[in-house]
Formats: sequence, structure tokens, C-alpha cells
Amino acid sequence: MKRVIDNFGKNIWVLILMLGLAFANVSCEDDDDSGNDDPMPENPMTITDIAASNADFSILVAALQKVGLDDDLASENNEFTVFAPTNDAFTALLTELNVAGLDDIPNDVLTSVLLYHVVSGSKMANMIETGYYSSLSDGPKDGYGLSFYVDMSSATINGRAKITATDIKADNGIIHVIDKVMLPMTITDHAVANPAFSSLVAGVTKAELAGALDDESAMYTVFAPTNVAFEMFFTDLGVTLDDLSKETLSSVILYHAMGGVIPASMVEAGYFPTLSTAFDNAISLKVDTEGGVFLNSDSEVIATDVVATNGIIHAINKVIMPPSVVDIAIDNSNFSTLVQAVVKAELVDALSGDGPFTVFAPTNAAFDALFTELNITGIDDLTKEDLTPILLAHVVSGNVKSTDLSNGTVPTLNDQKTLAVAVDGGVTIDEVVNVVAADIQGKNGIVHVIDKVIIP
Repeated sequence: MKRVIDNFGKNIWVLILMLGLAFANVSCEDDDDSGNDDPMPENPMTITDIAASNADFSILVAALQKVGLDDDLASENNEFTVFAPTNDAFTALLTELNVAGLDDIPNDVLTSVLLYHVVSGSKMANMIETGYYSSLSDGPKDGYGLSFYVDMSSATINGRAKITATDIKADNGIIHVIDKVMLPMTITDHAVANPAFSSLVAGVTKAELAGALDDESAMYTVFAPTNVAFEMFFTDLGVTLDDLSKETLSSVILYHAMGGVIPASMVEAGYFPTLSTAFDNAISLKVDTEGGVFLNSDSEVIATDVVATNGIIHAINKVIMPPSVVDIAIDNSNFSTLVQAVVKAELVDALSGDGPFTVFAPTNAAFDALFTELNITGIDDLTKEDLTPILLAHVVSGNVKSTDLSNGTVPTLNDQKTLAVAVDGGVTIDEVVNVVAADIQGKNGIVHVIDKVIIP
């Protein structure tokens, strides 16, 4: 027993000695590490790195490498949000395009498609709301990227791709996974992809205009009425879509489109030609930019700059109709006195007819000058009989553009009055009346603005 105790005692001292040496060793190691307490940094993982490390993105990586975008998405100088299609998504695309592989897709096309999946900045899933986003894929206007539409209620993009995974963090941005490759869209495609434009799509389809607005050889600016706008339009007319003819729909829908690409920042006040025509001339659209953007003083632009491959879309809250010459006057506050006179002379219905009419429209300032000359206060001091011959002296039969005018005389709807027209150095009437704005085209005629009232 004593030997056991003695041995136990010896073993205890050996254990204590060993523990002491161990603690001393740890203490020395701690002293050596002082001033370098941080763990070794991990290798950086950019968007390209993460995609390359995931076998399900191998086709995406191959596509990026093919067009030289892999280095761009590996840059840590900028942050990106990438909606990354899986291999299955690319395989489905190749089948859809009827091509064997990426080599069959031209680099410029592939670049546009790939950049269409990238937006600037880091956007976590909780930062993405239903609406339009501008991609890094170049649109038809410099500085404006092609748009895509995200519907967060269904977690879909352009009504095509489903978001299947979110918030994969990289050192230079965020990756969200999608199950289909997105393709840049035309104006028609955008309207179809957004449920808020389903009434517009139905109208475009009935008017057989889908092909025209799908044409990528032409560029358009479209003011797109929402479903609510169409509902109000049908209610005001007491009709349904089925009640409207193809011809009527075509005229109305084309009145919402102009040639060229006009972003919101470039919209100016004035009259502009649309794709809707009358008498072989483009019907004019009045744009006001004070306090917002308004069309024909009624419809308001409520969303802007949806960029398509063949133009740009701005959403509006009311459907606009091609105007008559009377509507043109009503929609412009500078013609309020003229409108008051036409109403008092009971000429509204006559000038709203089929026409065509050419109207030389005096401004409010022109009428004020007349009132001063006659020593009266306004229209109320003139009778219907006074006004009718004056107003009819401002109307010519036919749709006469300013470029159709020449030196000579022109008969008016007032049988007792002929206009003496001169076109040298601008258009003048009776030597003292100047045309100050010309060729505002309506559905039943054309309006030229003048600075004095014509006296029979």
C-alpha cells in the first residue's frame, strides 16, 4: 500500500510538472502572437468567383467568358445585382432559339442578353419591389439601359423568369437565381408582360398593331394607358372594346405613339406629330410640362422611361383621343376666348363635323386687342350675329398645310370674305395678320395660330 501511495505521489508531481510546462508553452505562444490577433482573411469571392464555384452556373460562366464579361463582374470597384440563370435555364434558351450552343449566338447579342440580367448596386430581396428596373444592357438611347419588370407578388421577371433563390452575397454585390434566361423586350413585349396594360394589349391585338409595335427596325415613344384609364374611357363612351371598330381603335392607339425615343428628361412642351393620321398628315399631340407632364391638358404621365429594344414607354392615367379642330382650341388655354366665341355663335357642332377645315385661330391676346379697338369689354358685348361672320372668316374649306399656302387669295366659309395670303418671309393674311404657329393637325382639319382677329 505504501508503495502505491509513494508511486501515486510521484505521479502527481510528474503531472503537475507536465501541466506547468504546457501552460508555459501556451503563454510563450500567446506572447509571440501579440499584435496579430485577427484571424487570417478569407479569399475574396466576387460574383464571378461564386458563379465559377457552383456547377449549376457553368453555362453562365462560359457565356461571360465568351464575351469578356467575367472580369467585369469580378471587379470590386463597382457593385452589381445579378439575376443568374441556371444551366437548365440556358439549356431551355438554346432549345428556344434552336441553336446548338453558345457559339451559335453572336457576341453582341449574347452581351446584350447577359447584361440584361445585371443592375447597378447591391439589392437584397427585401429591397426589390414590384416595378421596372434599368439593366446594364444598352437601350436605343444613350445612357438608358433596357428595362425589365419585376412582379414580387409572383416573384417573376417579365412574366417569364421565376426567382428561385435570393441573397447570395458576394464581395461586389448580390446574386439572385432565376429559372429562365431573360430576353430584351420590345414595346409590345413589355405591354404583354405587365398585367396593368392588359386592356392596351387587347386593343393593340384587335387593331392588329402588335407587329408594328414589335418592329425593331423602327423606334417609338409610346404613352401607354393603364387598365384603369381604359375602364374610364369605355365608361365615358358607353362602350366596350368589342363595340369599337378596328379602324377606330387603330386611330386611337396610334395617337399614343410618336416616332423616335423621347425619355422623360427630354420631353418638352408643344405640339408633336403622332403615328395617327388624318388627310395624310400626322395628328398633333399637345404636351404640357408645368407641374408634371400632361397630354392634351388632360391625361397625366404617371410612370416614365420603360426602355424597350425599339423605343420607350411612359404610362398615362387617361386614354387620349385624336382631337377635332374644336378640341384643339378647347385643350389650349390660349384659345379660351376663341372657344367662348365659338360656343356663343353655336358653331361647335359644325366645326366638329367631318370637315376638313383649316382654321386660323386667334389667340386670347388677339381678341383682347380687338376688344380694345372696338371699345368693348369682351365676348359678352358681341351678339351671335356679330360673332358668326367674324368666326367663319377664319375658316377655310379643306386641310391646308402652311406649306400648301402660296401668294394669292383664299375663300373662307364667310362668303363675303376672301383672305389675301402672302408667304414671303412668313405667312401673313391681309397684310397685318401673322401666322405665329402652324400645322396643328386634328382629325377633321388643321389649325394655324394667328396674332390678330380677321375682320370681314
